[in-house]
Amino acid sequence: MYDLNKSEIITEKTEQLADHYKEILRLLGEDVDREGLLKTPIRVAKAMEFFTRGYEVDPSEIIRSAMFKEDYDQMVIVKDINFYSLCEHHMLPFFGKVHVAYIPNGTITGLSKIARVVETFARRLQVQERFTTQIKECIHQTLSPKGVMVVVEAQHMCMQMRGVEKQNSITTTSDFTGAFEREKTREEFMNLIK
Repeated sequence: MYDLNKSEIITEKTEQLADHYKEILRLLGEDVDREGLLKTPIRVAKAMEFFTRGYEVDPSEIIRSAMFKEDYDQMVIVKDINFYSLCEHHMLPFFGKVHVAYIPNGTITGLSKIARVVETFARRLQVQERFTTQIKECIHQTLSPKGVMVVVEAQHMCMQMRGVEKQNSITTTSDFTGAFEREKTREEFMNLIK
C-alpha cells in the first residue's frame, strides 16, 4: 500500500500495527474517525517501527565493518553519546548519555561505530541495566580489547510522568571487564568523563 501524501510504501507489518493502534484508541474511548485521529494509527505504527529498528541490525557487524590493526594500548573514550530508548515495562521513553571506554589489544574500531552500537541497542525495548551490559559485551566480544567500561546516565519518563513522578531523578548504571576491574583504571575513566 502507498501513502499517497508521502509516496512511500506502507508494509503489511505497518498496516497491522496501525490496526492495533486504531483499536487501542477505540478502547481508550476516542472517536477513531475524528479528523485529528484519522492518520494517528499509521503515524504511531511508523514511529514504533523507527523506535525499535535496532532488532534488524547486528551490532557486532557494525564494529567488524571498521576494525583496524593498531598498536595503541591506552584508553579510548567516546563520551556523551546521546540516546533515546523505550522502557520495556511501560513502553515510555528513557534517554540520556552513554560513555564508553576500551583499551585496545592490537585492534581498534572507527569511533562512530561505538555510537552506532549504542544506537542499535537503544532502538530496542530495553531496561537500562541490560542496555549497559549489551554495549559492553558487544565491544568486548567483537574487538577483544584489554578491557571495556560503559556508564549510562538516563532519565526515565516512567518515573517522571507516572508512578513516583520525580522529574529530576537520573539513573546511572555501569559495567566493565578486563583492565577496568582495577580500581585505578576505573577511576581514571570516571575522572575523564566528568
